[in-house]
Amino acid sequence: MNVYIETMGCPKNKNDSENAAGILRAAGHGITADPEEADAIIVNTCGFIEAAKRESIDRIFDFIRFNDQSDGRKLLIVTGCLSQRYGRELFDELPEVDIFMGVNDYEKLPEILSEHEKGSREKYLSAEERDMDAMKRASSEITYSRYIKIAEGCDNRCTYCIIPMIRGKFRSRPMEDIVSEAEMLAGEGCRELVLIAEDTSAYGIDIYGRYELPALMRKLCAVDGIEWIRLMYCYEERITDELISVMAGEDKICKYIDIPLQHASDNVLRRMNRKTTNADIRGTVARLRAAMPDIHIRTTLITGFPGETEDDFAELYEFCEEMKFERLGVFTYSREEGTPAAEMDCQIDEDVKERRLDAIMTLQRKISLEHNRGLVGTVQRVLIESKDSPGVYIGRTQYDAPEIDDAVIVRSRNGHRPGDMTDVLIEDAFDYDITGTETGEQK
Repeated sequence: MNVYIETMGCPKNKNDSENAAGILRAAGHGITADPEEADAIIVNTCGFIEAAKRESIDRIFDFIRFNDQSDGRKLLIVTGCLSQRYGRELFDELPEVDIFMGVNDYEKLPEILSEHEKGSREKYLSAEERDMDAMKRASSEITYSRYIKIAEGCDNRCTYCIIPMIRGKFRSRPMEDIVSEAEMLAGEGCRELVLIAEDTSAYGIDIYGRYELPALMRKLCAVDGIEWIRLMYCYEERITDELISVMAGEDKICKYIDIPLQHASDNVLRRMNRKTTNADIRGTVARLRAAMPDIHIRTTLITGFPGETEDDFAELYEFCEEMKFERLGVFTYSREEGTPAAEMDCQIDEDVKERRLDAIMTLQRKISLEHNRGLVGTVQRVLIESKDSPGVYIGRTQYDAPEIDDAVIVRSRNGHRPGDMTDVLIEDAFDYDITGTETGEQK
């Protein structure tokens, strides 16, 4: 059977889709990039916040309409976080969907496809958490940069977050399995590994009794062919001196770290059940920048959390103004049913949330431009991702995560393919992009 997989949401979902594709291929099924050629369509949904849920529902309806207009009806399967969370309700509300699956049922896919009777409907919403030893991957269309999931689930219990109820408790993958997967990806042409989990910095605590992210990164640095290793989703309170030392001392580790802080007011952080304080955050940022003066720190923030006062927001704004994070995104608080925050008093009006978001993003545009102008006149290693026009390519520096951060517009007389790396003299800067000319050194 030929299967088309559509992925919604975050890189962790993309990793799950590749795992599902690997399971299907191992069982003899084909994976196609064209839904017209598919016998079955899988929509891997996101259910993290309200906007993501709406986007996932809209995409399901797109494929329902696609099926209605198709010559031969495709088997329609909905999986992922939205399905895990609301699969029983959606099963009744969307009779056009043949199968609903949760996040713990990918191993059942070959059996489901082979045994499904045309015209019947099923739901597989197992609460039993997936075995983290059993990850399989099929090559993605982009081979030079790959996400690698090092753990699943989360134990942090932030009051706004539904993820522990969807993904379960925190479970690390064995180190040898991750290294083996990295070696496989390198053999397929991967040059950049992006480490992901719900809480990357907690890696190892459940199976080794201590935080082993530094040891894992040392082992990954030894994998031939890998040139960049990037850290995403690190909790501030677990950024240890050992981790900072490894980051500073290993050339392959990008001088970049993603730390989703969410807020800077101690009042709001307590209500969020975050295990940190404004002073702790400032100390960690100072330690990172002292060890790696060129480090680019990415963070995400939430505006309009229940009980966020004007004083709390002013503290957050001043914090951003002072910290000058190189990369920053903001979300308005999404009231998710089943979370403690949804039941809190002092819910904030949507227009206030948006006004506060806009204020921080306006500030951040100026900060981003300032940082980018600081790169003018320097030579940066750039990973080429696409061709824009004759002699012009689009790429990224080590300071930019794929599909999230800034781009580099590169003028070059050489022909390039996606995945090439080359040195670029930076000549101009904008709010979120920089431009430059290739210096000639490439590989």
